[in-house]
Amino acid sequence: MDVLCDKCKTKFNIPDKKLEKLPKGKVFSVPCPKCKEKISVKNQPAKPSPAKDKPEKAAPPPKSEKAAPKAEKPPPKEAPAEDNGSDDEDSPSDNPFDFLEEGTQTVLLCETDDGIRTKVRAALEKMEYHISEPRNHREALKQMRFHDFDLVVINERFGTRDPDMNHILKHLEQLPMVSRRNLFIALLSERFRTMDNMMTFNKSVNLIVSIKDIDRMQKILERAVKDNDTFYRVFKECLEKIKG
Repeated sequence: MDVLCDKCKTKFNIPDKKLEKLPKGKVFSVPCPKCKEKISVKNQPAKPSPAKDKPEKAAPPPKSEKAAPKAEKPPPKEAPAEDNGSDDEDSPSDNPFDFLEEGTQTVLLCETDDGIRTKVRAALEKMEYHISEPRNHREALKQMRFHDFDLVVINERFGTRDPDMNHILKHLEQLPMVSRRNLFIALLSERFRTMDNMMTFNKSVNLIVSIKDIDRMQKILERAVKDNDTFYRVFKECLEKIKG
């Protein structure tokens, strides 16, 4: 579907496969890739092909004057007004990465503390990641339905009081291995020390960073990601040859 931004006149396309997930006739909002203006779009159903002209039916014979008139049908009820809200659960606006160039590295940053989030965001920007910052665990899970992230940085208490019952970590544990190998998970923790390999394995993540070491986030993360890429490099190269 082609969409035109009313503010900056930028024209862009929403893939049909994204629209297939939405009910026909629903109104949703999508950000302009250039000026970020919210644009309301209606998911129009495909127009049916024009029906072939049907032969005219012969006129019915005249009715007898004594025949009782048929009761008039009540007028059809008006259809309920459409919901023009932009918070539809399957809206493409939940995926802020539809218009990124191929090869762009993306990260999901799940942290509610403003001070910690600011420092982590600064480190990720220096590493040239495109960052998404969900407000809660529901929004984070929704975004992961639409996009395969390269990196997830998550505080163990994000969206929960019990760090051992984190909804996002539980979801990531259930990912198929073919998807999990392409995802790097960094866990921010107040309980465990940085690069604790035993707890890293126990939590099914790639890296643990202690909150005490958050000022060294960039160096720690760069080293861990590089080591992970080196570890899987031969495996991924062989996998590509098999697919080719």
